[in-house]
Amino acid sequence: MPCSLARALQWGTVSTSPITQAAPVSLCARAPHVPADRLVAEMVPPPRFDSVRFETYVPDPNQPSQAEAVTVLSSFAAGLGGAHAAGAKRRWFAKKPAPVAGPRGVYLDGGYGVGKTHLLASLWHATPAEPALKAFGTFVELTNLVGALGFQQTVQTLSGHRLLCIDEFELDDPGDTVLVSSLLRKLVEQGVALAATSNTLPGKLGEGRFAAVDFLREIQGLSAHFRPLRIDGEDYRHRGLPEAPAPYSDEQVTRAAYATEGAALDDFPQLLDHLSRVHPSRYGALTDGVRAVCLTDVRPVPDQSTALRLVVLADRLYDREVPVLASGAPFDRLFSDEMLNGGYRKKYFRAISRLTALARDAKGLVGQ
Repeated sequence: MPCSLARALQWGTVSTSPITQAAPVSLCARAPHVPADRLVAEMVPPPRFDSVRFETYVPDPNQPSQAEAVTVLSSFAAGLGGAHAAGAKRRWFAKKPAPVAGPRGVYLDGGYGVGKTHLLASLWHATPAEPALKAFGTFVELTNLVGALGFQQTVQTLSGHRLLCIDEFELDDPGDTVLVSSLLRKLVEQGVALAATSNTLPGKLGEGRFAAVDFLREIQGLSAHFRPLRIDGEDYRHRGLPEAPAPYSDEQVTRAAYATEGAALDDFPQLLDHLSRVHPSRYGALTDGVRAVCLTDVRPVPDQSTALRLVVLADRLYDREVPVLASGAPFDRLFSDEMLNGGYRKKYFRAISRLTALARDAKGLVGQ
């Protein structure tokens, strides 16, 4: 029986009113397998960013760097129109493609919520190449691709691309950073253009922004290929928007789950335990077909490993625009003060920001 179904039946709240929708699914009951070919095919901007374009990005008038970023990235995308698509074989007598002027990569440097992913996805959409010649994914998705295909096969698979966009480049895992740096070096040699955003290194807390110097140093030998592009500003998700709704009761969440087609209903502590048995690269597949996530008994996460898994789940839910309805503790109390002051603080603040936005999206589920 799903994690929270027994509790719902125990209350008697489910059977006392007509049910017009199928019973909600449980994320705890899912253990998805993601084949390698799906990993490649899904390297496109997530659903939330399907329709974003440079024209839909709304720069903060108080932050001129945001408007400048749109101009620079638009020009960068246009410059890739004649870039070498390494996957196409050249005849032995063909002239070698002329090198593209300027850096072959751009690094979007800014705090969480300033629209870096919007701009990165807009760059992907604006680059004049077929979707099969462009790749977009998070750092975790890229490392998982290497794990599934092997290093050499990944190089061969991506070397025919015009552009590779990497969202949330992880600088807090030295081993993976070196691995991906080596991969990017091979791809640059094949003529692939690069674009990235990243988190900050542990201990490099800064003033609410990421550190371009740290990024360029850590991607060993690739600094010359990247143009840092700073984007200042505050978290747009909180810019002039109402506060996130307070948590609901367990009964309200359960009723909403049973009244919402395609909803998932889970007990939060049990879901956290289940996440420990599912590789984070599969969290997107974990939510396949889910139109709303309903969580009961939300409480502060007990340790950092659990917290980091929750961050990945929050990212995948946000990417897919899945509203989150919850009871228990509010989302701004998920992480301890020690976590919020530690090396992964920006991950946690991003998760709070995104879950808050999804909780706001879920307000309409109550009372259906």
